[in-house]
Amino acid sequence: MTAQSTIEAPLNIDAIRAEFPILQREINGYPLRYLDNAASAQKPEFVIESVAGVYRASYANVHRGLHTLANETTEEFEKSREDVRRFLNAARTEEIVFTRGSTEAINLVAHSFGQMLRAGDEIIISQMEHHSNIVPWRLLADSKGLNLRWAPVTDAGELDYPQLAGMVSEKTKLIAITHMSNVLGTVNDAARIVEIAKTHDVPVLLDGSQSAVHLPVDVQALDCDFFVFTGHKLYGPSGIGALYAKGDWLDRLPPYMGGGEMIADVFEDRVTFADVPHKFEAGTPAIADAIGLGAAIRWLERHDRMAVLEHERALMDRAMTGLAEIDGLRLVGTAQDKGAIISFTLDGAHPHDVAQILDKYGVAVRAGHHCAQPLMRRMGVTSTARASFAIYNTIEEADAFVDALKKARDFLI
Repeated sequence: MTAQSTIEAPLNIDAIRAEFPILQREINGYPLRYLDNAASAQKPEFVIESVAGVYRASYANVHRGLHTLANETTEEFEKSREDVRRFLNAARTEEIVFTRGSTEAINLVAHSFGQMLRAGDEIIISQMEHHSNIVPWRLLADSKGLNLRWAPVTDAGELDYPQLAGMVSEKTKLIAITHMSNVLGTVNDAARIVEIAKTHDVPVLLDGSQSAVHLPVDVQALDCDFFVFTGHKLYGPSGIGALYAKGDWLDRLPPYMGGGEMIADVFEDRVTFADVPHKFEAGTPAIADAIGLGAAIRWLERHDRMAVLEHERALMDRAMTGLAEIDGLRLVGTAQDKGAIISFTLDGAHPHDVAQILDKYGVAVRAGHHCAQPLMRRMGVTSTARASFAIYNTIEEADAFVDALKKARDFLI
Protein backbone atom coordinates (compact mmCIF):
# COMPACT_ATOMS: atom_id res chain seq x y z
CA MET A 1 0.00 0.00 0.00
CA THR A 2 1.11 3.54 -0.76
CA ALA A 3 2.23 5.32 2.38
CA GLN A 4 1.00 8.78 3.25
CA SER A 5 3.29 11.51 1.97
CA THR A 6 5.50 13.41 4.39
CA ILE A 7 3.84 16.72 5.29
CA GLU A 8 5.74 19.79 4.12
CA ALA A 9 5.36 22.70 6.54
CA PRO A 10 4.94 25.60 6.57
CA LEU A 11 3.15 26.32 3.30
CA ASN A 12 5.45 27.78 0.66
CA ILE A 13 2.92 29.29 -1.74
CA ASP A 14 5.54 30.38 -4.29
CA ALA A 15 6.90 26.84 -4.45
CA ILE A 16 3.40 25.41 -4.70
CA ARG A 17 2.52 27.77 -7.54
CA ALA A 18 5.65 26.74 -9.42
CA GLU A 19 4.27 23.20 -9.57
CA PHE A 20 1.26 24.34 -11.65
CA PRO A 21 2.33 25.03 -15.25
CA ILE A 22 -0.88 26.85 -16.19
CA LEU A 23 -0.34 29.50 -13.52
CA GLN A 24 2.55 30.84 -15.59
CA ARG A 25 0.10 32.01 -18.25
CA GLU A 26 -0.92 35.57 -18.97
CA ILE A 27 -4.48 36.54 -19.90
CA ASN A 28 -4.97 39.76 -21.83
CA GLY A 29 -1.50 40.90 -20.78
CA TYR A 30 -2.11 40.22 -17.07
CA PRO A 31 -0.95 37.32 -14.92
CA LEU A 32 -3.62 34.66 -14.68
CA ARG A 33 -5.50 35.01 -11.40
CA TYR A 34 -7.53 31.82 -11.34
CA LEU A 35 -10.44 32.13 -8.90
CA ASP A 36 -12.79 29.54 -10.41
CA ASN A 37 -11.64 26.69 -8.21
CA ALA A 38 -15.09 25.67 -6.97
CA ALA A 39 -15.87 24.70 -10.56
CA SER A 40 -12.58 22.96 -11.25
CA ALA A 41 -9.05 23.29 -9.89
CA GLN A 42 -5.80 23.39 -11.83
CA LYS A 43 -3.38 20.44 -11.87
CA PRO A 44 0.18 20.21 -10.51
CA GLU A 45 2.94 18.69 -12.62
CA PHE A 46 2.98 15.68 -10.30
CA VAL A 47 -0.56 14.78 -11.34
CA ILE A 48 -0.02 15.60 -15.01
CA GLU A 49 3.04 13.37 -15.15
CA SER A 50 1.35 10.55 -13.25
CA VAL A 51 -1.35 10.38 -15.93
CA ALA A 52 1.10 10.78 -18.81
CA GLY A 53 3.37 8.17 -17.25
CA VAL A 54 0.66 5.53 -17.39
CA TYR A 55 0.30 5.97 -21.14
CA ARG A 56 4.03 6.30 -21.74
CA ALA A 57 5.32 3.33 -19.84
CA SER A 58 2.79 0.98 -18.31
CA TYR A 59 -0.69 1.08 -19.81
CA ALA A 60 -2.91 -2.00 -20.05
CA ASN A 61 -6.41 -2.93 -19.00
CA VAL A 62 -6.80 -3.72 -15.32
CA HIS A 63 -7.86 -6.92 -13.54
CA ARG A 64 -8.01 -8.90 -16.79
CA GLY A 65 -4.51 -9.92 -17.78
CA LEU A 66 -1.57 -11.95 -16.54
CA HIS A 67 1.14 -10.11 -18.43
CA THR A 68 3.52 -7.60 -16.91
CA LEU A 69 1.83 -4.39 -18.08
CA ALA A 70 -1.58 -5.57 -16.88
CA ASN A 71 -0.18 -6.48 -13.49
CA GLU A 72 1.68 -3.17 -13.14
CA THR A 73 -1.35 -1.09 -14.10
CA THR A 74 -3.69 -3.07 -11.87
CA GLU A 75 -1.35 -2.59 -8.93
CA GLU A 76 -1.23 1.19 -9.45
CA PHE A 77 -4.99 1.35 -9.97
CA GLU A 78 -5.66 -0.45 -6.70
CA LYS A 79 -3.04 1.66 -4.91
CA SER A 80 -5.17 4.65 -5.85
CA ARG A 81 -8.18 3.00 -4.26
CA GLU A 82 -6.12 2.72 -1.08
CA ASP A 83 -5.19 6.40 -1.47
CA VAL A 84 -8.90 7.25 -1.50
CA ARG A 85 -9.58 5.00 1.48
CA ARG A 86 -6.81 6.66 3.48
CA PHE A 87 -7.85 10.15 2.38
CA LEU A 88 -11.40 9.59 3.68
CA ASN A 89 -10.32 7.32 6.54
CA ALA A 90 -12.71 4.61 5.38
CA ALA A 91 -12.41 1.31 7.23
CA ARG A 92 -11.75 -0.85 4.15
CA THR A 93 -10.85 -0.39 0.48
CA GLU A 94 -13.94 -2.48 -0.32
CA GLU A 95 -16.00 0.55 0.74
CA ILE A 96 -14.55 2.64 -2.13
CA VAL A 97 -16.09 2.61 -5.62
CA PHE A 98 -14.47 4.54 -8.46
CA THR A 99 -16.97 6.63 -10.43
CA ARG A 100 -16.77 9.37 -13.03
CA GLY A 101 -17.29 11.91 -10.26
CA SER A 102 -19.79 13.03 -7.65
CA THR A 103 -22.62 13.12 -10.17
CA GLU A 104 -22.26 9.48 -11.14
CA ALA A 105 -21.73 8.47 -7.52
CA ILE A 106 -25.01 10.09 -6.49
CA ASN A 107 -26.79 8.56 -9.47
CA LEU A 108 -25.39 5.17 -8.44
CA VAL A 109 -26.89 5.49 -4.97
CA ALA A 110 -30.17 6.87 -6.33
CA HIS A 111 -30.52 3.96 -8.76
CA SER A 112 -29.39 1.15 -6.46
CA PHE A 113 -30.76 2.37 -3.14
CA GLY A 114 -33.86 3.55 -4.96
CA GLN A 115 -34.76 0.00 -5.94
CA MET A 116 -35.44 -0.65 -2.24
CA LEU A 117 -38.03 2.15 -2.01
CA ARG A 118 -41.75 2.27 -2.77
CA ALA A 119 -44.46 4.86 -3.38
CA GLY A 120 -44.98 7.23 -0.48
CA ASP A 121 -41.44 6.96 0.86
CA GLU A 122 -39.61 10.26 1.38
CA ILE A 123 -36.13 11.55 0.58
CA ILE A 124 -34.89 14.78 2.15
CA ILE A 125 -32.49 17.13 0.40
CA SER A 126 -31.85 20.84 1.02
CA GLN A 127 -32.39 24.08 -0.84
CA MET A 128 -28.64 24.58 -1.20
CA GLU A 129 -27.98 21.46 -3.26
CA HIS A 130 -26.10 21.32 -6.55
CA HIS A 131 -28.22 19.93 -9.36
CA SER A 132 -26.23 16.70 -9.18
CA ASN A 133 -27.81 16.12 -5.75
CA ILE A 134 -31.27 17.16 -6.92
CA VAL A 135 -31.97 15.74 -10.37
CA PRO A 136 -31.20 12.05 -9.60
CA TRP A 137 -33.62 12.17 -6.66
CA ARG A 138 -36.24 14.01 -8.73
CA LEU A 139 -36.02 11.33 -11.42
CA LEU A 140 -36.28 8.60 -8.80
CA ALA A 141 -39.19 10.29 -7.05
CA ASP A 142 -41.11 10.69 -10.31
CA SER A 143 -40.51 7.09 -11.37
CA LYS A 144 -41.44 5.49 -8.04
CA GLY A 145 -43.99 7.89 -6.58
CA LEU A 146 -41.70 9.11 -3.82
CA ASN A 147 -41.94 12.45 -2.02
CA LEU A 148 -38.90 14.68 -2.36
CA ARG A 149 -38.78 17.06 0.59
CA TRP A 150 -36.65 20.19 0.89
CA ALA A 151 -34.91 21.26 4.09
CA PRO A 152 -34.94 25.08 4.13
CA VAL A 153 -32.02 27.49 4.10
CA THR A 154 -31.89 30.68 6.19
CA ASP A 155 -31.33 34.16 4.79
CA ALA A 156 -27.66 33.86 5.81
CA GLY A 157 -27.36 30.68 3.76
CA GLU A 158 -27.28 28.22 6.64
CA LEU A 159 -29.20 24.97 6.91
CA ASP A 160 -32.25 25.28 9.16
CA TYR A 161 -31.53 22.36 11.48
CA PRO A 162 -34.71 22.59 13.61
CA GLN A 163 -36.81 22.50 10.44
CA LEU A 164 -34.78 19.55 9.16
CA ALA A 165 -35.31 17.68 12.42
CA GLY A 166 -39.04 18.27 12.20
CA MET A 167 -39.19 16.78 8.69
CA VAL A 168 -37.73 13.38 9.58
CA SER A 169 -40.28 10.65 10.16
CA GLU A 170 -40.85 6.94 9.65
CA LYS A 171 -41.48 7.76 5.98
CA THR A 172 -37.97 9.19 5.55
CA LYS A 173 -35.67 6.73 3.82
CA LEU A 174 -32.61 8.89 3.07
CA ILE A 175 -31.18 12.34 3.78
CA ALA A 176 -28.88 13.59 1.00
CA ILE A 177 -27.21 16.95 1.73
CA THR A 178 -24.11 18.79 0.67
CA HIS A 179 -21.25 18.91 3.16
CA MET A 180 -20.14 22.31 1.79
CA SER A 181 -22.14 24.49 -0.57
CA ASN A 182 -20.58 25.30 -3.93
CA VAL A 183 -22.41 28.66 -3.97
CA LEU A 184 -22.59 29.83 -0.36
CA GLY A 185 -19.43 28.25 0.97
CA THR A 186 -21.54 27.10 3.93
CA VAL A 187 -20.04 24.14 5.77
CA ASN A 188 -22.92 22.10 7.10
CA ASP A 189 -22.70 20.41 10.48
CA ALA A 190 -22.53 16.82 9.26
CA ALA A 191 -22.48 15.39 12.76
CA ARG A 192 -25.70 17.21 13.58
CA ILE A 193 -27.34 15.98 10.36
CA VAL A 194 -26.36 12.38 11.15
CA GLU A 195 -27.62 12.77 14.73
CA ILE A 196 -30.98 14.00 13.41
CA ALA A 197 -31.15 11.11 10.95
CA LYS A 198 -30.40 8.53 13.61
CA THR A 199 -33.58 9.43 15.48
CA HIS A 200 -35.40 7.40 12.82
CA ASP A 201 -32.49 5.17 11.69
CA VAL A 202 -32.24 7.06 8.39
CA PRO A 203 -29.07 6.76 6.27
CA VAL A 204 -27.22 9.93 5.24
CA LEU A 205 -25.45 10.77 1.99
CA LEU A 206 -23.01 13.70 2.08
CA ASP A 207 -21.98 15.44 -1.13
CA GLY A 208 -18.31 16.14 -0.48
CA SER A 209 -17.47 17.71 -3.84
CA GLN A 210 -16.29 20.90 -2.10
CA SER A 211 -15.53 19.69 1.43
CA ALA A 212 -13.06 17.01 0.34
CA VAL A 213 -10.93 19.78 -1.18
CA HIS A 214 -11.00 22.25 1.68
CA LEU A 215 -11.57 20.24 4.85
CA PRO A 216 -10.00 17.18 6.43
CA VAL A 217 -12.64 14.45 5.98
CA ASP A 218 -13.01 11.40 8.22
CA VAL A 219 -16.02 9.37 7.15
CA GLN A 220 -15.83 7.14 10.21
CA ALA A 221 -15.97 10.17 12.49
CA LEU A 222 -18.74 11.72 10.40
CA ASP A 223 -20.59 8.39 10.60
CA CYS A 224 -22.32 9.03 7.27
CA ASP A 225 -23.54 6.11 5.20
CA PHE A 226 -22.46 7.50 1.83
CA PHE A 227 -19.92 10.16 0.86
CA VAL A 228 -19.11 11.28 -2.68
CA PHE A 229 -16.38 13.46 -4.12
CA THR A 230 -14.85 14.32 -7.47
CA GLY A 231 -11.27 14.43 -8.67
CA HIS A 232 -11.19 17.52 -10.86
CA LYS A 233 -11.87 19.89 -7.96
CA LEU A 234 -9.17 18.12 -5.93
CA TYR A 235 -6.26 19.03 -8.26
CA GLY A 236 -6.80 15.73 -10.05
CA PRO A 237 -8.07 14.64 -13.48
CA SER A 238 -11.62 15.15 -14.68
CA GLY A 239 -13.92 12.19 -15.27
CA ILE A 240 -12.95 10.44 -12.04
CA GLY A 241 -14.24 10.45 -8.48
CA ALA A 242 -15.36 8.06 -5.81
CA LEU A 243 -18.24 6.82 -3.71
CA TYR A 244 -17.72 5.73 -0.12
CA ALA A 245 -20.39 3.43 1.30
CA LYS A 246 -20.27 2.38 4.94
CA GLY A 247 -20.23 -1.20 6.09
CA ASP A 248 -22.29 -3.68 4.10
CA TRP A 249 -24.26 -1.19 2.00
CA LEU A 250 -22.52 -2.23 -1.22
CA ASP A 251 -23.27 -5.88 -0.50
CA ARG A 252 -26.94 -5.05 0.08
CA LEU A 253 -27.48 -2.80 -2.92
CA PRO A 254 -28.10 -4.11 -6.46
CA PRO A 255 -25.64 -3.15 -9.22
CA TYR A 256 -25.94 0.20 -10.96
CA MET A 257 -24.76 -0.91 -14.41
CA GLY A 258 -24.16 -4.24 -16.06
CA GLY A 259 -21.28 -5.39 -18.25
CA GLY A 260 -17.79 -6.73 -17.98
CA GLU A 261 -15.76 -6.67 -14.77
CA MET A 262 -18.79 -6.50 -12.44
CA ILE A 263 -19.71 -10.16 -12.90
CA ALA A 264 -18.63 -13.40 -11.30
CA ASP A 265 -20.38 -15.73 -13.79
CA VAL A 266 -22.75 -15.21 -16.68
CA PHE A 267 -25.12 -17.98 -17.75
CA GLU A 268 -27.92 -17.99 -20.26
CA ASP A 269 -30.51 -17.84 -17.49
CA ARG A 270 -28.77 -15.88 -14.73
CA VAL A 271 -25.86 -13.65 -13.72
CA THR A 272 -23.86 -13.64 -10.50
CA PHE A 273 -21.92 -10.59 -9.46
CA ALA A 274 -18.35 -9.86 -8.50
CA ASP A 275 -17.39 -8.99 -4.97
CA VAL A 276 -17.58 -5.35 -3.94
CA PRO A 277 -16.44 -2.83 -4.95
CA HIS A 278 -16.06 -4.33 -8.45
CA LYS A 279 -19.76 -5.16 -8.51
CA PHE A 280 -20.31 -1.43 -9.12
CA GLU A 281 -17.49 -0.83 -11.62
CA ALA A 282 -18.83 -2.18 -14.90
CA GLY A 283 -16.65 -1.94 -17.98
CA THR A 284 -13.16 -0.61 -18.47
CA PRO A 285 -12.60 2.14 -15.90
CA ALA A 286 -10.85 5.48 -16.30
CA ILE A 287 -7.54 3.79 -15.55
CA ALA A 288 -5.03 6.59 -15.95
CA ASP A 289 -7.40 9.09 -14.37
CA ALA A 290 -7.93 6.89 -11.32
CA ILE A 291 -4.17 6.64 -10.95
CA GLY A 292 -4.03 10.42 -11.37
CA LEU A 293 -6.61 10.82 -8.60
CA GLY A 294 -4.37 8.84 -6.29
CA ALA A 295 -1.48 11.11 -7.25
CA ALA A 296 -3.57 14.21 -6.52
CA ILE A 297 -4.43 12.86 -3.07
CA ARG A 298 -0.79 12.10 -2.31
CA TRP A 299 0.18 15.57 -3.53
CA LEU A 300 -2.39 17.24 -1.29
CA GLU A 301 -1.35 15.09 1.66
CA ARG A 302 2.10 16.66 1.52
CA HIS A 303 0.56 19.83 2.93
CA ASP A 304 -0.87 20.44 6.38
CA ARG A 305 -4.62 20.47 5.72
CA MET A 306 -5.33 22.88 8.56
CA ALA A 307 -2.64 25.23 7.26
CA VAL A 308 -4.24 25.08 3.81
CA LEU A 309 -7.66 25.80 5.33
CA GLU A 310 -6.29 28.80 7.24
CA HIS A 311 -4.54 30.10 4.11
CA GLU A 312 -7.69 29.88 2.01
CA ARG A 313 -9.80 31.56 4.68
CA ALA A 314 -7.22 34.35 4.99
CA LEU A 315 -7.56 34.95 1.24
CA MET A 316 -11.34 35.04 1.54
CA ASP A 317 -11.19 37.43 4.49
CA ARG A 318 -8.84 39.73 2.57
CA ALA A 319 -11.18 39.79 -0.41
CA MET A 320 -14.25 40.30 1.79
CA THR A 321 -12.62 43.32 3.41
CA GLY A 322 -12.10 44.88 -0.01
CA LEU A 323 -15.58 44.00 -1.24
CA ALA A 324 -17.08 45.86 1.73
CA GLU A 325 -15.84 49.08 0.09
CA ILE A 326 -17.83 48.52 -3.12
CA ASP A 327 -21.23 50.22 -3.20
CA GLY A 328 -24.09 48.11 -4.49
CA LEU A 329 -22.36 44.79 -3.88
CA ARG A 330 -24.42 42.11 -2.15
CA LEU A 331 -22.89 38.98 -0.70
CA VAL A 332 -24.95 35.84 -1.20
CA GLY A 333 -24.08 33.53 1.66
CA THR A 334 -22.88 34.90 4.99
CA ALA A 335 -22.83 31.76 7.11
CA GLN A 336 -20.62 31.78 10.20
CA ASP A 337 -18.95 28.52 9.23
CA LYS A 338 -17.97 29.24 5.65
CA GLY A 339 -15.34 28.02 3.24
CA ALA A 340 -13.37 30.14 0.78
CA ILE A 341 -16.19 30.79 -1.69
CA ILE A 342 -17.64 34.25 -2.32
CA SER A 343 -20.84 34.63 -4.33
CA PHE A 344 -22.10 38.14 -4.98
CA THR A 345 -24.23 40.42 -7.10
CA LEU A 346 -23.59 44.01 -8.16
CA ASP A 347 -26.52 46.38 -8.48
CA GLY A 348 -27.19 47.30 -12.11
CA ALA A 349 -24.76 44.76 -13.53
CA HIS A 350 -25.37 41.25 -14.81
CA PRO A 351 -22.95 38.68 -13.32
CA HIS A 352 -21.97 37.56 -16.83
CA ASP A 353 -20.87 41.10 -17.69
CA VAL A 354 -18.95 41.34 -14.43
CA ALA A 355 -17.12 38.08 -15.16
CA GLN A 356 -16.23 39.18 -18.69
CA ILE A 357 -14.75 42.46 -17.50
CA LEU A 358 -12.78 40.73 -14.75
CA ASP A 359 -11.34 38.46 -17.42
CA LYS A 360 -9.95 41.55 -19.16
CA TYR A 361 -7.70 41.92 -16.11
CA GLY A 362 -6.73 38.26 -15.99
CA VAL A 363 -9.15 37.41 -13.16
CA ALA A 364 -11.10 34.19 -13.76
CA VAL A 365 -14.37 33.88 -11.84
CA ARG A 366 -17.58 31.96 -12.49
CA ALA A 367 -20.95 33.56 -13.27
CA GLY A 368 -24.39 32.00 -13.55
CA HIS A 369 -26.68 29.88 -11.40
CA HIS A 370 -23.84 27.48 -10.51
CA CYS A 371 -26.07 24.44 -11.05
CA ALA A 372 -28.13 25.50 -8.02
CA GLN A 373 -31.30 27.11 -9.36
CA PRO A 374 -33.51 26.31 -6.33
CA LEU A 375 -30.94 28.04 -4.13
CA MET A 376 -30.84 31.05 -6.45
CA ARG A 377 -34.62 31.41 -6.11
CA ARG A 378 -34.41 31.01 -2.34
CA MET A 379 -31.83 33.82 -2.13
CA GLY A 380 -33.85 36.07 -4.44
CA VAL A 381 -31.46 36.12 -7.39
CA THR A 382 -31.27 34.49 -10.80
CA SER A 383 -27.48 34.28 -10.87
CA THR A 384 -24.34 35.45 -9.10
CA ALA A 385 -20.67 35.95 -9.79
CA ARG A 386 -18.46 33.69 -7.71
CA ALA A 387 -14.80 33.83 -6.68
CA SER A 388 -13.39 30.71 -5.07
CA PHE A 389 -9.93 30.22 -3.62
CA ALA A 390 -7.46 27.33 -3.59
CA ILE A 391 -4.10 26.43 -2.11
CA TYR A 392 -2.14 28.22 -4.85
CA ASN A 393 -3.93 31.57 -4.67
CA THR A 394 -2.23 34.58 -3.10
CA ILE A 395 -3.03 37.79 -1.25
CA GLU A 396 -1.97 39.67 -4.38
CA GLU A 397 -4.60 37.79 -6.36
CA ALA A 398 -7.28 38.56 -3.77
CA ASP A 399 -6.37 42.24 -4.05
CA ALA A 400 -6.30 42.07 -7.87
CA PHE A 401 -9.79 40.57 -7.82
CA VAL A 402 -11.14 43.44 -5.71
CA ASP A 403 -9.36 46.07 -7.84
CA ALA A 404 -10.70 44.56 -11.06
CA LEU A 405 -14.20 44.44 -9.59
CA LYS A 406 -14.02 48.14 -8.72
CA LYS A 407 -13.07 48.86 -12.33
CA ALA A 408 -15.92 46.66 -13.54
CA ARG A 409 -18.37 48.57 -11.36
CA ASP A 410 -17.12 51.93 -12.65
CA PHE A 411 -17.52 50.70 -16.21
CA LEU A 412 -20.94 49.06 -15.84
CA ILE A 413 -22.77 51.39 -13.48
